[in-house]
Amino acid sequence: MPVQPLDLSRLKVFPLAERTSLTRADDILIDPDVPPKPCSERNAALVAECAAKIRAARDRGASVMLIYGAHLLRNGTAGILERMMANGWLTHLATNGAGTIHDWEYAWFGASTESVEMGVAGGCFGTWHETATNIHLAIMAGALDGLGYGRGLGRLILEDGVTLPSAEELVRLIIAEPTHPLTAARADLLQAMRTQNWPAGRVNISHRWKHASILAQAYRHGVAVTVHPGIGYDIIANHPVFNGGAIGRAAEWDFKLFGGSVDGLDGGVVLSVGSAIMGPQVFEKSISCVNNLRRQSGREVVKGHTIYVVDLQDGGGWDWTAGEPPKTHAAYYLRFCKSYSRMGGAMHYAQCDNAAFTHNLYHALAGRG
Repeated sequence: MPVQPLDLSRLKVFPLAERTSLTRADDILIDPDVPPKPCSERNAALVAECAAKIRAARDRGASVMLIYGAHLLRNGTAGILERMMANGWLTHLATNGAGTIHDWEYAWFGASTESVEMGVAGGCFGTWHETATNIHLAIMAGALDGLGYGRGLGRLILEDGVTLPSAEELVRLIIAEPTHPLTAARADLLQAMRTQNWPAGRVNISHRWKHASILAQAYRHGVAVTVHPGIGYDIIANHPVFNGGAIGRAAEWDFKLFGGSVDGLDGGVVLSVGSAIMGPQVFEKSISCVNNLRRQSGREVVKGHTIYVVDLQDGGGWDWTAGEPPKTHAAYYLRFCKSYSRMGGAMHYAQCDNAAFTHNLYHALAGRG
């Protein structure tokens, strides 16, 4: 075959200290107690309705799921979401790979975000040693304890590191239990320890800005947190440590955990905030799996849930509460609206800044609206 795959083991990577970071945790974090930016009259009404739905959902023990894109974190809402988790108003958080990269970089480095255009031209976009190394370390160490991507990384940040078994212990377990469910995870970690010179025992990684991490706060409060990445989507692929098998395994476990929360969604609430692709795509597959299993056991499909979609794009001039537009209407091609409108329950769309919506929602829930 004339085309040969890249040898990523030959990539030259650089320390984060050499990168020009465009955002800093200390600059972006929003104080939850300050007055939020005002919303339009329509969005303010949606916020008030959403708060009431969340309270009712929690009273009946139903799931309240927040599916968010990386910009919600980058817009400084970590402290707001921590308050919402602490009060029990959120039961599940889900994000994409980019959400975890900024999350870890803010927590460890206090800064994140780079110029894609400048980095790609110089061959250094995303080739940051610490980011890829520590996210892979969290995923691989977490797998040995049955943790997926979200909880594994949240634990590493909150606990300032991980503890690795010795290479000898991993070899012994692989030989002794070749068909064990964790054999592949053990082999992935063993390979990484040898190629990346990771030491056995405690690996200390101090996260001075862990208060800027949504994942760490979710892990601290025992709130389910899942990550739904794509292989090759994220800069953690730009490093010799890149292991699609380890990422895929962690994402598989997180997809199953996501489904567990969808199964508790009767009368619950879904917030899809700034996730135009991952959110609707993952949700539609998950709810189909849940309904499949429910029907097999004689249960009714998920019902009575309410979905609030928040994005900056125009809603296409369509009233989504009236159903799906025809294919001849431009709004039909707004995936983040169309997919959720097909998921049962009621779907509402708010064209709104994601941080403003979230901040106003917190104040409404806290009785400050």
